[in-house]
Amino acid sequence: MKNNFLVCCAAVALSLGAPLEGRAAVFDVKAFGAKADGTTPDRDAINLAIDAAAAAGGGTVYFPAGTYLTGSIRLRSNIALQLDSGCVIKASKDTSTIDQTMSALIWGVGLENVSIVGSGLITGTDVLTRQKAPGTLNGDRAIGLKRCRNVTLRDFSVADGGHSAITVLEMDNLTIDNVKVDTIRDGIDVGGTNIRISNTSVNSPIDDGICLKSDRDQGIAYTCENITITNCLVSGYEVGSLLDGTFKRTFKLAPDRDGATGRIKMGTGSAGGFKNITISNVVFDCCRGLALECVDGGQMEDITISNITMRDITNSPIFIRLGSRMMWATEGTPIGTARRISISNVVVYNADPRYPSIITGIPGHDVEDIKLSDIRIFSRGGLTLDQVAKQPADLINTFFFVLGGRRGGRGSVVPTREPFDTPEQEKEYPEPSMFGLLPAYGFFIRHAKGIELNNVEVRFMQEDRRPAFVLDDVSGADFQHVKAQKAADVPTIVLKNVKDFTARDCTPLPDTKIPNVDRREM
Repeated sequence: MKNNFLVCCAAVALSLGAPLEGRAAVFDVKAFGAKADGTTPDRDAINLAIDAAAAAGGGTVYFPAGTYLTGSIRLRSNIALQLDSGCVIKASKDTSTIDQTMSALIWGVGLENVSIVGSGLITGTDVLTRQKAPGTLNGDRAIGLKRCRNVTLRDFSVADGGHSAITVLEMDNLTIDNVKVDTIRDGIDVGGTNIRISNTSVNSPIDDGICLKSDRDQGIAYTCENITITNCLVSGYEVGSLLDGTFKRTFKLAPDRDGATGRIKMGTGSAGGFKNITISNVVFDCCRGLALECVDGGQMEDITISNITMRDITNSPIFIRLGSRMMWATEGTPIGTARRISISNVVVYNADPRYPSIITGIPGHDVEDIKLSDIRIFSRGGLTLDQVAKQPADLINTFFFVLGGRRGGRGSVVPTREPFDTPEQEKEYPEPSMFGLLPAYGFFIRHAKGIELNNVEVRFMQEDRRPAFVLDDVSGADFQHVKAQKAADVPTIVLKNVKDFTARDCTPLPDTKIPNVDRREM
């Protein structure tokens, strides 16, 4: 029955003259009845054109300029959607799919040789939902692809993409190039192997900009491996102000009550691991910093990050977290690993002083072999160790913690404490604010092994009366050419349970080699 239908579609395509003259593999959706007037439903016409192209063995489905009001568009193998200049694909209220695991305006599962290209716009304004309502079929993505091979997404823009504007998971050989995304929740969620993201701008103030995923599907973990991200912008501007060019920097709080999100992140799903990944030449503006999170099992290893600039950063510039949340983990799944990570050539200006850069594992499970070089971080400063000790009594209303927790109970209230006794939060959802106000303004490093800082400088814009560095349960820390601004009578570094610490040519630290120390301030 299905094959007969496709044959009929191909026959209709020929009778309508759908293949453009001289270009037999191009199917114009208007020839199949699409009106592109912004009010007439065009879903059936668009899907008919795609089915006809598939029945013909593949081809380009062409969208001339106009506004196409449409429900879900089902992609098929060997199909390219060509969005002409002035083309707008606008989600209608009947956006739904048969496969609800990939509910999206444009969707496909198990395909190969698929492209969406051209300078058009895909928009889900007032239709694609930020949170999918229980029992509804409303699509929550602009583009949703799963288990596909040889996919290209290029040159178009996405506005108001729902829960995740572009979700492409379990992919093999994916290229995303010169795409602009301006949306309230996740911009691009991506997982699989052999993936390239380049020349792309993502604005997503209350969720992640570009987020690598390595979750479980039907109980089987899939990897996130052989990935490049380069020449990109991620931001937390007001929604819509990336695409309209106003870049409004007035957004304050995400639903977790931290600042604008909009970052590049690995995680939280990490079951299959993150391996062999490079991130380079990226601007972070008015958003959170880098987040490398392995909290659900899996291996996070062999990662190189370089040439990053950040301005107006709303939490930790660098956040590396190995944890034991273990969501969706099967019985016996081991806690993951985080190792062989290099970050270099980073400049950060106007970082939120509450969140230093954080590198931390959990007791018995260290973050390993982390190299940081040629990094300059300017924090706003202005905090004290006394404020750390007294939290949350005098700071709870400034959203260090979310009372009642979030996604696993994050943020229970802690009493006044010794400022260097930071709670572990081993099983909590990973965000820098999970620890509360930290006792360092530059770097907080805990449960780590083999940490190297070379030509790293941390400074504050307003006097900060916390140490620049706190190391807790660290083995093999090597500081070379490290510079840290300090307030009078405040130590530069505090060491707790540290082995094999070396400092050379550091300012204001003397050259030092410490084999073993329980507690020392320098």
